[in-house]
Amino acid sequence: MEDFITLEISEDSSIPKYKQIYQSIINKIETGHIKYGQKLPSINRLSFDYYLARDTVEKAYIALRDKGVIESVKGKGYYVINSAPESRIRILVLFNKLSNYKRQIFNTMARDLGDKVHIDFFIYHCDYDMFAKLLEEHMEGYSYFVIMPHFKVFDLVKFKTLMKKVPKEKVILLDNHIEGFDYYFSNIYQDFKMDLYDTLVEAKGLLDRYDKLVLVFPQNDSYPYPKEIILGFRRYCGFNNVSHEIINNIPEDYKAQKGSAYIVIVENDLVNLIKSQRVSDLELTKDIGILSYNDSALKEILSHGISVISTDHRKMGELAAKSINENEPIEVKNEFTFIRRNSL
Repeated sequence: MEDFITLEISEDSSIPKYKQIYQSIINKIETGHIKYGQKLPSINRLSFDYYLARDTVEKAYIALRDKGVIESVKGKGYYVINSAPESRIRILVLFNKLSNYKRQIFNTMARDLGDKVHIDFFIYHCDYDMFAKLLEEHMEGYSYFVIMPHFKVFDLVKFKTLMKKVPKEKVILLDNHIEGFDYYFSNIYQDFKMDLYDTLVEAKGLLDRYDKLVLVFPQNDSYPYPKEIILGFRRYCGFNNVSHEIINNIPEDYKAQKGSAYIVIVENDLVNLIKSQRVSDLELTKDIGILSYNDSALKEILSHGISVISTDHRKMGELAAKSINENEPIEVKNEFTFIRRNSL
């Protein structure tokens, strides 16, 4: 009995079926799902498995033979003789936005993948319909789909239906773990709720000197932040009986509250808070505390150092590249740390 191989052949595609067979086999070899020296199904078997005309499969095999990818051994069948038939693997990358931190993920991933890949990169601005359109327009010819799933409005059923149009072994999810969804090859993610909770527990000895914790959580309709951050904050405050408040932003005329420690997500709020602290003649760590989300070189020197809680964005990019380079699934919560500096 010959081995069955899974190919991506679409009835709705305008690409001729023999070309779909050709490209699908190329992709499988490039990603290691079909190995060097492996015997391919016979023309008759592939025709039977996929309800295709024999001539269609034969045309694809001839193209693969002419490319130097397979050879025909008389009386035995077709065998793979080239483990790198294309010069570069093609990867589709879909990010919800391009912040400095998302750029770090992409740049590290691209660096570690090197010249052997061709990356097509798109931003869908947290818009599910735009995401779906981009994905459906680029179903063909990619070895991997690297996706950062953050949406303004999310429907899990619609998302599952859409993603199942892509072979599972091609799907790599970054940054977010979606409960109830396991259709992926790799998932390198943040646990926004527990990451915040755990780092606040780590910083508890410093936070206890303040009378109140204030979370500055932006209500941004265009690029919404994960609401799990609020859940983690409330979890910590509830378990530790901490007086707390959640506000949407720090305006330019904001008056910083003495005795409060602030957890700030966006840099504009951080700048306005520091201005307010200085104008009010409040002393960091004594009168007011600041804990900022996501580290940057600027935060290392601003006000002699801003304390941060941050995932390792470069590590996320490294792990995504590792999964692709080694063709091995990775499912892991990305590193998240508390870095104490002068502001807490």
